[in-house]
Amino acid sequence: MASGGPRVLVVGGGIAGLGAAQRLCRHSAASHLRVLEATAGAGGRIRSERCFGGVVELGAHWIHGPSQGNPVFQLAAEFGLLGEKELSEENQLVETGGHVALPSMSCTSSGASVSLELVREMGSLFYGLIDQTREFLNAHETPMASVGEFLKKELRQQVASWTEDEDTKKLKLAILNTFFNIECCVSGTHSMDLVALAPFGEYTVLPGLDCTLAGGYQGLTNRILASLPKDSMVFNKPVKTIHWNGSFQEAAFPGEIFPVLVECEDGTRLPAHHVIVTVPLGFLKEHQDTFFEPPLPDKKAEAIRKIGFGTNNKIFLEFEEPFWEPDCQFIQVVWEDTSPLQDTALSLQDTWFKKLIGFLVLPPFESSHVLCGFIAGLESEFMETLSDEEMLLSLTQVLRRVTAPGTLRWGSHPSDILFHHTRGPPVRLEGSRSPPWSVGLTGAEAPAQAVSVCCSALSGGLTKLPCLLDT
Repeated sequence: MASGGPRVLVVGGGIAGLGAAQRLCRHSAASHLRVLEATAGAGGRIRSERCFGGVVELGAHWIHGPSQGNPVFQLAAEFGLLGEKELSEENQLVETGGHVALPSMSCTSSGASVSLELVREMGSLFYGLIDQTREFLNAHETPMASVGEFLKKELRQQVASWTEDEDTKKLKLAILNTFFNIECCVSGTHSMDLVALAPFGEYTVLPGLDCTLAGGYQGLTNRILASLPKDSMVFNKPVKTIHWNGSFQEAAFPGEIFPVLVECEDGTRLPAHHVIVTVPLGFLKEHQDTFFEPPLPDKKAEAIRKIGFGTNNKIFLEFEEPFWEPDCQFIQVVWEDTSPLQDTALSLQDTWFKKLIGFLVLPPFESSHVLCGFIAGLESEFMETLSDEEMLLSLTQVLRRVTAPGTLRWGSHPSDILFHHTRGPPVRLEGSRSPPWSVGLTGAEAPAQAVSVCCSALSGGLTKLPCLLDT
């Protein structure tokens, strides 16, 4: 760094770090700014890749609440990354309440079709209760500690008034369980029982219909990166410890006193007048005791401990021919033997896939059709421990159940499973020709054409950051 003027370091090259650097470039600190990124690339959990003949998001997927009050939307618009529909005033004025859109198609785990009217009824009930949780924001006392407890208490009262037959009641509870799983994905938690009720309403919902970036979310971070001064970004520079609240001197800067010294894993010591820390919350939870010297004040350390940070995973499935209708946007999977009012003690090995909320239909690619499934919580973490063969077997069983004969259109094609974690290279598994309603794996020598599966880890890539209950 050249001498003269304040020296500023930004630790972390994700969207927060890049955004901070871009803002700082408007001021005199620009020539003395450095962004330290631990990995070889910028963007953090924003990661777009060309796959299946198009662009898929292995990381962040949507701009939530794309309207003028959303700085991400404003940047994307400024860089020309959004289409006419996304930029329209009509799209920006849509009020979603922060809730996920209802499915275009719903089917049970045994392949039966579920009435969308019944799904809408259960969705209205569930999201009505979610909206009620906002009433407890800043309340001195709450009727119970967690969001999950509140929801289940209210649901038990509703169930007591149901007059349908037992099978219909069980189906309604199973649909509600799917909405619980969706909220777990939205809040990035294993269970809503772990999310504190009092602060849950702090999440601000902006107007606008959630939208994607046609060229990939990474286009946003690439444009921000390109706008920064040359050499301001330093890659492969993990930080070991931030020494702060001190008086540091460095031979390279004679006569200057710096309140902060950033020590990197490779032994580099970088003095600074100001340091902005934008590392992931999960990293702070694991390393805060050694990452700051002296330790952070108790209030900040407690905040890091209490803010929730969970795991979300995506699973991509590619088809040569779709079994869904052209206007279908989301396929909901309802597991008939589940209920939010019952605690199951079955092993994750046998039940992890039941946390799948369903599959988002991605825009058609050049020569393929792709679904994107979402899963959160301990089941999501367990999925990451499975071998490729175990993953393939479980997904095959799920598809066989959901795409039962006579329920959904399904092409008679051999299967091609592509299993990919963000932590490693893709592994391709090939299967033989299977019945019209299933996906099989019988050998690596058979031709592979129809179905690909890509799994990406999104630890902590959340829509909300819930407050955890004290443990």
